[in-house]
Amino acid sequence: MGKTNGTIRLGSRGSTLALWQAGFIRSEVERKTGRKVEIVRIKTTGDTILDVPLSRVGGKGLFVKEIEEALLEGRVDLAVHSMKDVPTDLPEALTIVAITKREDPRDAFLSNKVKRFEDLPKGARVGTSSLRRQTQLLGLRPDLAILDNRGNLDTRIRKMEEGKFDAIILAAAGLRRLGWEKKITQILPEGTSLPAIGQGALGIEIRRDDEATREAVSFLDDRDTSVAVRAERGFLKRLEGGCQVPIAAYGRTNGNSVSLEGMVGRPDGSQIIRGSAQGSVADPEAIGVALAEQLLARGAKEILDEVYRAAGK
Repeated sequence: MGKTNGTIRLGSRGSTLALWQAGFIRSEVERKTGRKVEIVRIKTTGDTILDVPLSRVGGKGLFVKEIEEALLEGRVDLAVHSMKDVPTDLPEALTIVAITKREDPRDAFLSNKVKRFEDLPKGARVGTSSLRRQTQLLGLRPDLAILDNRGNLDTRIRKMEEGKFDAIILAAAGLRRLGWEKKITQILPEGTSLPAIGQGALGIEIRRDDEATREAVSFLDDRDTSVAVRAERGFLKRLEGGCQVPIAAYGRTNGNSVSLEGMVGRPDGSQIIRGSAQGSVADPEAIGVALAEQLLARGAKEILDEVYRAAGK
């Protein structure tokens, strides 16, 4: 059990963006509760393996597993994750107790050579480590050369500036949080690149039985974001998706209803199935499951079976 007045230890990855996110949560919690928060840096598998595309590393939770182990062992009291990194199945003893107000969930296009994605010349080299982005970009522009671009945000941007890529695609949220909006050439509309599940939202994970920490951080939960992300995660869970699969979803909450758009596609962009569903905020996961069933019935099952077979699952 957490102490009601002791220091709260917050587990975080060591990247610039992860530490910004942890620092933001620390200042919010200290301001609201008066308790001291200490950031504990933890290296994850995803941070260690940088020379292999995430889709080939395999497994889920590449950026959260070691942090969850620290939580379970009591070395930290809470973790701050980018929700797009969090698997849909959590360890039994842990829970996501809050999902923060969402930053811009869309993808950002960065280029020193052209102003818009549409202006890229034939055969242009585009850097991204995301199969989701690759699928959608190749669906629109099969002529593009999609190249892997892993590492911290500043590393990925530097590679473009050094001429390794004609353009790169990154999450707008991370760039905005670090104050790098000026580097964004274009924000890609959802019709061009549907966002990753949970993109732009932070999740606060604690031990399920730690009431003191729950009490200290539950104010961070943003109802509209939480409902939308839960709908997206319901979609992902039904499709059993991980990094190896081109899956996207974006939920919006409006009053007591939620609308959800979803996508499943082949990595080469040759087939993309999109759909949408609506429902009540009372059961957002059910909206995600309903949309997943709709896409599975329209051919997504065959795509996923093939992708999983190719990945040796």
